[in-house]
Amino acid sequence: MSLLALSTLNLEAVLLLFSALWLIAQLNRDPSFVDAFWALGIVLIALIGHAMTAGATWRHTLILGLVLLWGVRLATHLFLRWRAEGADRRYVKLLSDVRQKRGWSYARTTLLFIFLPQAALLWLTSLPVQFGQAFGADAGLGPVAAFGALLAVFGIGFETVADHQLRRFRHEPGNEGRVLDAGLWAWSRHPNYFGEACVWWGLWLIAAETGWGALALPAPVFVTFTLLKLSGISLQEADIQSRRPEYEAYRARTPAFIPRPPRHS
Repeated sequence: MSLLALSTLNLEAVLLLFSALWLIAQLNRDPSFVDAFWALGIVLIALIGHAMTAGATWRHTLILGLVLLWGVRLATHLFLRWRAEGADRRYVKLLSDVRQKRGWSYARTTLLFIFLPQAALLWLTSLPVQFGQAFGADAGLGPVAAFGALLAVFGIGFETVADHQLRRFRHEPGNEGRVLDAGLWAWSRHPNYFGEACVWWGLWLIAAETGWGALALPAPVFVTFTLLKLSGISLQEADIQSRRPEYEAYRARTPAFIPRPPRHS
C-alpha cells in the first residue's frame, strides 16, 4: 500500500474514532477522557499500518511493538487518572472561555475546539509511524534505527518512572499543595514530558533511516514544541505559583525539561 493510500486510511480511521468519542462526550459532559484515547489512536494507526503494508519486516514489527508499549501504558495511566481526578481544568477553562465568548453550544464547542483538532494533530504526530511502515520494507535495521529504538525505550521507561513517582506522591497524605522534588523530579520539573519527547524522536529516527521517512520530521518537532510552549509546560506553570508556594524555589534550582543533577541552594 502506498503512503498516500495508507495515510488516507489512517485519517479516516482517526476521524471515525474521534467522532465516536465526541458522541460519548455529549453524554458524560466531560471531554477530558480524550487524552487517554489520543495514545490509543496512535496504536490504532500502527495496527492498521502493520496489517496493510506488505510483509512483517523487522522495522514494521519494531515500530508496532514500541507504539503498543508506549500507547497502552500511557492510555491506561491517563484513563485511570481521569477516573480518579475528574475533569481536567484545562478543558474546563477552554470550554468556559469559548462558550462565553462565542455563545456556542457544548456540542459545537467540543467538536471544533477539542475533538476535530485532536484528530488532525494525532494524524500529524503519527507521521513517523506511518512513514516507517510505508517505506523500507526491504531494508534491514541499521545503526540509526537501533539508536532510535534505544532512545524510544529510554523515553518510555523515563516517562513511566516519572508518572509512577508523581502518582505515589499525590496519594501520600499531607502532600496537598506541596511540590515533588525527589527522584526524577529533582532532575527536571517535567521528566514525563522529556520522556515523551524522547519516544517521538526515537520513532522518527527509525523512520528516517528509510530515507523518505526523514520527511516525518514535523511530528517530533510538533510534539516537542507542544510540550514546551502550548499545552505542556507553559500552560501547567501559568498559575502554579498560586497553588504551590514552594514552586518558585523549585523552579530556580531545577531545569524545566532536559534533566540535569539537582542544584542545591
